[in-house]
Amino acid sequence: MKEILTTLFENKTLSKEEAKNILMNIAAGKYNTSQVAAFMSVYLMRNITVQELSGFQEAMLELCLQMKFDTAETIDIVGTGGDGKDTFNISTLACFITAGTGLKVTKHGNYGVSSVSGSSNVLEAIGYKFTNDKDTLQKQLDKAGLCFMHAPLFHPAMKTVAPIRKELGVRTFFNILGPIVNPCFPKYKLIGVYNLEMARLYNYLLQTTTSEYTLLHSFDGYDEVSLTSDFKLISKRTEQLVQPVELGFKTLTQQDIAGGESVAEAAKLFLRVLNGEGTTAQNNVACINAALAIHCVQPNRTISDCLAEAQESLQSKKALHVFKQLITN
Repeated sequence: MKEILTTLFENKTLSKEEAKNILMNIAAGKYNTSQVAAFMSVYLMRNITVQELSGFQEAMLELCLQMKFDTAETIDIVGTGGDGKDTFNISTLACFITAGTGLKVTKHGNYGVSSVSGSSNVLEAIGYKFTNDKDTLQKQLDKAGLCFMHAPLFHPAMKTVAPIRKELGVRTFFNILGPIVNPCFPKYKLIGVYNLEMARLYNYLLQTTTSEYTLLHSFDGYDEVSLTSDFKLISKRTEQLVQPVELGFKTLTQQDIAGGESVAEAAKLFLRVLNGEGTTAQNNVACINAALAIHCVQPNRTISDCLAEAQESLQSKKALHVFKQLITN
């Protein structure tokens, strides 16, 4: 690791194979915690390259517990995290709304590292039991239209990194990897990113795959559509700038979509929105992200049409029904 760190501190980059081997060695516990922390810190000071990201991704997917469900026609809705905005759990709510429209959602998530409540925090708080049992997850996908894969159960080799990430308390390249190492290899991906450079990086990587994807970035720094500013939408087919007013929304403030100061508060807010008791701002933000997930799967439809379907899923309690089915199966 000493030679690797020296190379990186000289502003040199890694090849795909070098990146893959290093991550395999990290997973095998071949480096001490100080070395791993120093290695992760490099990517706080400079951007990761496409080759490095590709190598890390390949290692993670080789090491993970892979899930092969009856259909690959599923979507993951996920953000990189690390935007420091502490919003409510928008992308997780969007998963339930999307599943309420009849699409299959295979959500991959984890505890929050740089935020109060990640997807795993809020789902655990409202009664979801994590599992990596394929039959159980398949049943949930069949009955609820949604299943959740808690990352540590599917990437056991990364247990050596978890406490280091927690101690650092800031985003690392593992935040970047999370959205692209879903163990069931979903065909569709809606990925929110915290800056445009990251959107470009994912775009270069995902263009070489068979995945259909949509990348989202709000210009004031959110890793999702926040409706607090204009946002960029990037897919294999298009790249466009979208303004909230074009979709019929007023521009929101950061406080409108704040997530609370504890996991308990985040869980209460999550359930309020699902039960139809959310504010207009909360409902709108959750629904537009769900709408863009629907649009990712069904690109020939207009975003407005997808938005109407997402709003109907929330208002009619279809999204709530997904939640109830998930908890009981």
